[in-house]
Amino acid sequence: MKLDFIPLDKLVVSKANMRYSKKAPDVSDILPTVRSRGVIQPVIVRPNCAPDGYEIVAGSRRFHAAKIVAEERRAAGDTTPEPMPCAILDEGDDAAAIEASMIENMTRLDPDEVTQWESFTRLVREGRKVEDIAATFGLPDLTVKRVLALGNLLPAIRDLYRKERIDAATVRHLTMASKSQQKAWLALADDENAYLPTGHQLKSWLFGGQSIPVKHALFDVEASGLATIADLFGEDRYVADADAFWTAQNAEIETRRAAYVEQGWADAIIVPPSDHFSTWEYEKAGKRKGGRVYIDVRATGEVIVHEGYVSGKEARRIAKAEGSENGTGQKAARPEVTSTMQIYVDLHRHAAVRAALTGHPAVALRLMVAHAIGGSPLWRVTPEPQSTRNDEVRDSLDNSKAEADFDERRRAVLAVLGFSAEEPTVTGGNGDDYGVVGIFQRLLDLPDAVVMEVIAIVMGETLASGSAAVEAVGMEIGVDMARCWQADDAFFSLVRDREVLTRIVAEVAGETVASANRQEKTKTLKRIVRDHLDGTNGRDRRESWVPRWMTFPPAAYTARGGVGPVAAHAKAQAAREIERRLPDDDEPDPTAPGAVMALPVEGSPVPPFNEDEADRLAA
Repeated sequence: MKLDFIPLDKLVVSKANMRYSKKAPDVSDILPTVRSRGVIQPVIVRPNCAPDGYEIVAGSRRFHAAKIVAEERRAAGDTTPEPMPCAILDEGDDAAAIEASMIENMTRLDPDEVTQWESFTRLVREGRKVEDIAATFGLPDLTVKRVLALGNLLPAIRDLYRKERIDAATVRHLTMASKSQQKAWLALADDENAYLPTGHQLKSWLFGGQSIPVKHALFDVEASGLATIADLFGEDRYVADADAFWTAQNAEIETRRAAYVEQGWADAIIVPPSDHFSTWEYEKAGKRKGGRVYIDVRATGEVIVHEGYVSGKEARRIAKAEGSENGTGQKAARPEVTSTMQIYVDLHRHAAVRAALTGHPAVALRLMVAHAIGGSPLWRVTPEPQSTRNDEVRDSLDNSKAEADFDERRRAVLAVLGFSAEEPTVTGGNGDDYGVVGIFQRLLDLPDAVVMEVIAIVMGETLASGSAAVEAVGMEIGVDMARCWQADDAFFSLVRDREVLTRIVAEVAGETVASANRQEKTKTLKRIVRDHLDGTNGRDRRESWVPRWMTFPPAAYTARGGVGPVAAHAKAQAAREIERRLPDDDEPDPTAPGAVMALPVEGSPVPPFNEDEADRLAA
């Protein structure tokens, strides 16, 4: 390339330019700089067929900004020509021109995926391969394939995506749709009174209600000849015929069930999709103790195998048999001590240990955590099931940032404690044959900081959803819901109350907009909220919005009541106020004989240490 200054009237934007369009681009961000300093960075051009003319391969926005400034100066009476600094390419190599345009533009203003697709497609037509494009722009091959996959979509759908009228999840599912399905979907989009499936609902719409990922198949899908549908991003494939899938899947499940029995397990039981295998209702048992294999089949096609379990009742029977007859069928020898003497010894040893434990809080903390994880005859700790019958709500939770962050920390704790990474929870019966003691020994080897992380996970798993405890912790910590939640399809499908929606519109768009649209359909009100949250269709973007129900503290939109978090917060706040209330002057003297000594409330002054009183208490 060579550098030169070329008059503006000799320049046009090349069709090879990534940002070529009949409509002038937005240059408001660079216009002040061009006014004060002119164009500093040369644009990239190449000769075209016009006499002494050049076409701009990269630098369209700088060119349009320079033209605006030149018009302003001419209007002010300044007719001095303002040439453009240019780097001149050799003519004829269209692919090189397209690459130059993309490289320069992608380092300045990120293009949308549809614009990338248009440019990548032109490069493919010029003979560039996927791996060549990926190497040129420093992108993974899969990313280039994803962008090129947009070519399977109808132009109208690509235009909706470019304008951010539909999200990436919806586009991804539409790449699996046939052209006729895409046309049917567009017809629904044009009908204001029709239900338009997006996101998760779109996948169900495409597959007729049941979508089974191919990855869950236990058999060789390719060899079976089973028809599948894949999104063109190349990541997910789904079964086209659910009945054919289950025929092959059930046959393979039965084959594996028989194999487990041949391996020596007492039995292999298939748990159908209508039931659920709950590990906390069973106890681990090896083959020699009659352990069974439970094959848990899910409606999604996934199969989870639980090896070596017996029911709680059977586990107690086995333990009793081992204790009385030592597992040999022979009469057990007469014990050295009587049952009453055993109770006597146990109670005194118990008293001594718990008295000594008061001087070792770090050991007591680890023992408490071990009980919370493994359970005991005196402890029953149950993980919050996070249950819902609504698949859309389940998907929303599973894909949330908060749930992903917690699961990442949970897996780290599972690894530290030596548990399987596939365990769904830390609490609820994990451990080995040594039970609580085995977990306790592991915790003794861990530093305090790690034990505190384990506690945080255990407490998070066993914190009851919708309880006043959630509100109390959220207020104490200062949880910012905007950092881990944003309005999704599930939220919009569940909010249906017109009065509530009108108040939400007032929050995100202002009272004027809310009043003007008070009589509109709920679908229209939802669209207004979406547009403001996304900053689309000319609406001002509303950042970090969270509905009143989900904030800490929560609030209601109406006076009708029935908002669970508000009631739970009121309970938590009442307890908080009682505990933090200052003592009255007429309260009994805590140093008086017979008085009960209380620990100071957080934030209250601590009385000075009294050695005489300490000696009296010790005595």
